[in-house]
Amino acid sequence: MEIFNIAIISSTIRLATPLLLAALGGMFSERAGVINIALEGLMLAGAFTAAAITHYSGSPWVGLLSAILAGVAVASIHAVASIRFRADQVVSGTAINILMLGVPALLSGAFFLSSGSTPQIPKEDLIPWTPVVLAFALVPVTWYVLFRTPFGLRLRAVGENPGAADAAGVSVTRMRYAAVLLSGALAGIGGAYLSIGQSSLFTRNMTSGRGFIALAALIFGKWRPVQTMLACLLFGFTEALAIQLQGVKFGEEEIPNQFIQIIPYLLTIIVLAGFIGRARAPRALGLAYQKER
Repeated sequence: MEIFNIAIISSTIRLATPLLLAALGGMFSERAGVINIALEGLMLAGAFTAAAITHYSGSPWVGLLSAILAGVAVASIHAVASIRFRADQVVSGTAINILMLGVPALLSGAFFLSSGSTPQIPKEDLIPWTPVVLAFALVPVTWYVLFRTPFGLRLRAVGENPGAADAAGVSVTRMRYAAVLLSGALAGIGGAYLSIGQSSLFTRNMTSGRGFIALAALIFGKWRPVQTMLACLLFGFTEALAIQLQGVKFGEEEIPNQFIQIIPYLLTIIVLAGFIGRARAPRALGLAYQKER
C-alpha cells in the first residue's frame, strides 16, 4: 500500500484544518495567560450553529458568520469566569466542554425533533475550501501579529508577566478578553468547517476530541504558529492514515477498526506525555491577575 499519495495528502490537509484553526485560537488565549481547555466546546458550538443556521438560511456564509458569533459568545463565558471572577481556568473550560456536549443536542431536539443530528444540508449549500485557505494563511499572519506588532508584544507580555505589563500601562484585563474572544472566533470557524464543510450536518459530539487534539498540537508546537501547524498536519496525517487503513489485512487477519481509529488519540497521549514537560509555557499561563490598588 502506498502511504504518500495525492488522496492522503489532500485528506491530511482537510483533516488538519479544523485542528489548526482551533490551535491558533488557543495560541492567542494561552499566550495571554488564559488556559483554553474549552476548545472542544467552542468547536461544538460553532459546528451546531453553522449547521442549524445554514439549514434555515440556505447560505453557508451566514452559517459561518453565525458560528463565529457562537464561538465568541461561548468563549465570553470562559473569559468572564476566568478573568473577571478569577475562577480556575481548567475547571471553567471543562465546564464549557460538558455544557456544549448537552446544549446542541437539546436545541437540535427542540428545533429539528432529533437530538442526534440536524437535517442534511444540500451539497450546493456547503462551504467550499475557504476555511482551508484561511487556516493556513493565518499561520504567517499569526506569527506576524504575535512577534512583529505592538498588539502581539502586549499580548505576550501579559502572558509572561502581567504585573510588569500592567505597570507599563497595558490593560491586562482587556488583552486577555480580546485573546479569549479571538480564540472563540477561530475555534467556531473550525467547528463550522466540520459540519458544513467536511460533513453536511451536525451530529452529536461530532468533534470527537478534536479540541483536545488541537490543544496537544499547540503544546507540541511550543505555542508557536509554524510548529503548531506542523503538529496539526501530523495529527491530520495520522487520522487520514487511520481512515485509509480500515479494511487492511495483517497476514490473513483483518485489523479491527477499533485499533485503527485509536491511532490519532494514542498519538495525542504520547505527545502530551512526552513533550508537555519540555515545552516552556508562558510563565503566567493559568494564573489569575488582580490589579494592585
